[in-house]
Parts: sequence; C-alpha cells; structure tokens
Amino acid sequence: MIVARCRLESTAAYSQSAPIVEAKRDKELFKDFEERTWRKRMHVTEDGHVFIPPMSFKVCIAEAAKYLSVQVPGKGKATYTKNFEAGVLVIEPVVLSVKAADVKGEWLYLPSDGRRGGTTRVWKCYPCIPAWTATVEFVIIDMMITEDAFRYHLEQAGQLIGIGRFRPRNNGYYGRFKVLSIEWSKSE
Repeated sequence: MIVARCRLESTAAYSQSAPIVEAKRDKELFKDFEERTWRKRMHVTEDGHVFIPPMSFKVCIAEAAKYLSVQVPGKGKATYTKNFEAGVLVIEPVVLSVKAADVKGEWLYLPSDGRRGGTTRVWKCYPCIPAWTATVEFVIIDMMITEDAFRYHLEQAGQLIGIGRFRPRNNGYYGRFKVLSIEWSKSE
C-alpha cells in the first residue's frame, strides 16, 4: 500500500452543511432557530476546532475519476473510476486551525425544502471559512494507481469537484483547492 501525504490549500471559501438534529423550541420562529443553531452545521472536534470529514476527500477524488474517465494504460477501455472508488481511502479527519466559535456565518435566502426552484424561501445561515491549508493523508491500496495518475486526479478534483457545501460538482464554486505537494511513500 502507498501513503500519499498531500499538502492542500484552498482556492475558494469552504462551507459545511452537516444536518442540524436539534428541534425547534416552542413558538420559536425559523429565523430565531437558525440564529441559535447554524454553528451546528459544522463538524467540530471536542476542543472546538473545525474538521473536514475524511470521506469528503475520498469522495472528491473518486468523483473526479468518474468525471474524468481517464483510461488505464494497457487496460483497453477500462478507466480509473473503480480503482479510485475502491482503492483509495482517507481514514483520519482533517482538523483545521480555525475554531468553530471564530467562524462567521453566511446568510442566504434559499428554498425552504432545499430543492432548486422551490416556491417558498427562508433565510438560512451556513458557516463560511474563507481559507484553509491542511495535510491530507490518502491511503492507496490499489497498485494500478500510479503517482502521476493520483496527482492528476487530485489536482482536477480540487478544481472540478471540490469539498463541502456549494462545491463545483453541485453547481457551486466553494470548496476548491490546489495541491501544494505530495509525499508518496510505500507503507506496510
């Protein structure tokens, strides 16, 4: 197996949209509920730091492989899609240096049912982190994925797919990132 330690840097803001499981209080207006609970949309460590779930990066690079459909050299028409879907893991969350208490909210007038083109709209607040830099550790267990193929897919994933809410894959522009460096090493 290979461990790829990737230093990534945002090229756009990052926003999270974890579901809020807390119930509204009696007679609480929706706007009051939003003001009270919007920070719960963040993934937060016990010590209060925001983290990016590991599946965000795993799904990001797998979606890029599916989107790009790059053929595996010497394998006919076979593409890297299944190799990245099954053969790449991100096991640890990526803890950012920002504390949840310091994150600013972004108020948006959105469809109440969450579907584009909805007829009724409400004000919702989402956390917005303007910039981040982090090291993400990818574990590659499919040896068909070369260092060059991995780098290309990760670079494209950062620009075309993204992570978080309102990312390019979901018709947005947040969550984009660039690859600063990759340390490629074999591991047992």
